[in-house]
Amino acid sequence: MILEKYSIGVGDRFARQGEAQLQALVLAAGRGIDVVPVWNKSNREHVIIGTQPATVRAEADAAVKATAWKRSYYVDADHISLQTVDIFMEASDFFTLDVADYTGKPAAAGDIVKFVSKFKSYAGTLAIPGLVKPLDISLEHIRAAATKYLFAVQEAGRIYRHIESKKGKGKFITEVSMDETDLPQAPAELLFILAAIADEGIPAQTIAPKFTGRFNKGVDYVGDVARFEKEFTEDLAIIAYAVKEFGLPANLKLSIHSGSDKFSIYGPIKRVLKTTGAGLHLKTAGTTWLEELIGLAESGKDGLALAKEVYRTAFGRYDELRVPYAPVIDIDPKILPTPDEVDTWSGIQFAGALKHDQSNKAYNRHFRQLLHISFKVASEMGDRYLAALTANRDVIAKNVIENLIERHILKVFG
Repeated sequence: MILEKYSIGVGDRFARQGEAQLQALVLAAGRGIDVVPVWNKSNREHVIIGTQPATVRAEADAAVKATAWKRSYYVDADHISLQTVDIFMEASDFFTLDVADYTGKPAAAGDIVKFVSKFKSYAGTLAIPGLVKPLDISLEHIRAAATKYLFAVQEAGRIYRHIESKKGKGKFITEVSMDETDLPQAPAELLFILAAIADEGIPAQTIAPKFTGRFNKGVDYVGDVARFEKEFTEDLAIIAYAVKEFGLPANLKLSIHSGSDKFSIYGPIKRVLKTTGAGLHLKTAGTTWLEELIGLAESGKDGLALAKEVYRTAFGRYDELRVPYAPVIDIDPKILPTPDEVDTWSGIQFAGALKHDQSNKAYNRHFRQLLHISFKVASEMGDRYLAALTANRDVIAKNVIENLIERHILKVFG
């Protein structure tokens, strides 16, 4: 199973927008842009909503049938560990091995010694095509990289082999995720992470490193765009070198997590992809549920009332809802509108505050972030929320399609 050059994560909290999501990719294909979908939903999201991985598979299969999609599509066991992977085995064919929590925990001393000995030939000045300057690598650099990352890669190996024992060799796609670490990986660190991945026998097809800046949920990138572009370019160079040097899969590519709505870096990403010919996996995840709220607001009457109710409840439960997402949100409660104020809004005002259009003076990124993490509130409404999605299917679908193709696919892959 080989992942295509360009892929996009299309997470869907309530499994109701699969057809609209896929329609966006059909439209993109009609413009000559070939991107394949990866439906992703993490164990955390399943627990919060009370769903199972089988619901994601069912949604994806139904969308493919409804749209007569002829290309590949995948279902991602998103951010899984050895403790959570088993429930995803039957439904998933893409596994994101999240080992960020294991970084900084040293492997056995003997394993570190062996790693340094095996890769000591890379010490010295190492010129890599695509890097402006050669890497200056010492044995201590190799040892430091092994001390920080080897145990995490070994854990990824344990998870991979467990999946392989259940699914079979070559029957699934593997991603290694290290994006939720303390600091971005330097080029030399990424090189030795990839060496360790190869040494573990993990046929990784995508890797998600950490980049400089803030990748908050559902809002634009915050940071030095020029520095990001430099890191992105360097990472691609390291990957291309490591593929040849260590025998990793030829289609190994970068994966950008929390990649939704990072508009300020989409231009640099697109430019670098065109220059290098590299592939990319862009994970967009939970913004689809925000398009549902936007559609409900625009529909007016009962839909708008329901969207306002979600916000009122979320506002009152802010401290609870923020906990699982604290590292990837920046919400200033003082800038949030009060529920009483929101109750006076029209559907246009509510949608304007929520829709990610930074040219609209009504847009409020704090309002958007709070609602992004508040899908638990909607899930507690049960059939009442799902019925509203059905009743307003067309206006919601229009927003879902527009969001994916206009704000994401065309800006990154077009």
